[in-house]
Amino acid sequence: MSHLIHIELDRLEGSLLRILGLVERRGFNIDGAELYDLGEDKRGLSLTVRPRDPSRNTDILGLQIDRLYGIRRLASDPREDASLGATAPAAKSKVSA
Repeated sequence: MSHLIHIELDRLEGSLLRILGLVERRGFNIDGAELYDLGEDKRGLSLTVRPRDPSRNTDILGLQIDRLYGIRRLASDPREDASLGATAPAAKSKVSA
């Protein structure tokens, strides 16, 4: 099953690379990605991810994304079909560390 994750990130050097690398290293395939503008110093990223095996948990992946510098996960939605298009995120509250 695929999951759609909405992420807000600062326009910092390497921020996009940090997210993509983390997702890959944690055992998820990236089936789709959409990058969009959120203002002067922010941008949004919608990722459609699929675990490589059943032992991978998207909730844990979300917590790991939340810990990255300059990055805030907005939402995570399970998707039955990876062909569903990414939509603009509806912001959800994030637990501050």
